[in-house]
Amino acid sequence: MKNNLEIMTEARLSLTEKWPFAIITFLVLNLILIGATLIPILGTPLSFILSGPLMIGAAYVALKIYKNDEAETNDLFFGFNHLFGNSIIAYLLMNVLIIVRLLLLIVPGIIAVLAYSQTFFILAENPSMDPYEAILKSKKMMQGFKWKYFQIGLILFGLGLLCLLTCGIGFLWLIPYKYVVYANFYEKVKAATS
Repeated sequence: MKNNLEIMTEARLSLTEKWPFAIITFLVLNLILIGATLIPILGTPLSFILSGPLMIGAAYVALKIYKNDEAETNDLFFGFNHLFGNSIIAYLLMNVLIIVRLLLLIVPGIIAVLAYSQTFFILAENPSMDPYEAILKSKKMMQGFKWKYFQIGLILFGLGLLCLLTCGIGFLWLIPYKYVVYANFYEKVKAATS
């Protein structure tokens, strides 16, 4: 498997000439999620219901960008159109499993986050898959790759801190880049484990 720098460079190159589309698409994603949380009383349940399908849609768009397939902003709603119920169940199961491990200790919770990190990419490519099966597949795929994924997360976190110096404007580029980096990582792990 390629090193993290190569994975991140490939992701950046796959965004060449797609930056405007990626920025607008992921801005729409974040505006929907933020907007949902701001609705009085309904904000928390609504954002919970929207998060699963939107995360699958984001994974679907990022995979299309990385693979140089034709992507549209409407692809962001792939999770609503093809696996609405499964996406909510997957999001709920992931959160429950992570919270249970966080209650034990912080480190097992972080390991759970890393282990289940590929679930939405798996469901984006396999809409008919059972959500729990996708979580188990992610856990199996990530065996031996959690540390590599954690390192990429640290690099992206550092870039996020730099974005704060731009009064947040840098996040317009960082957020789509982050998703495409993770899509590239998913493709590499999938190839290495199949």
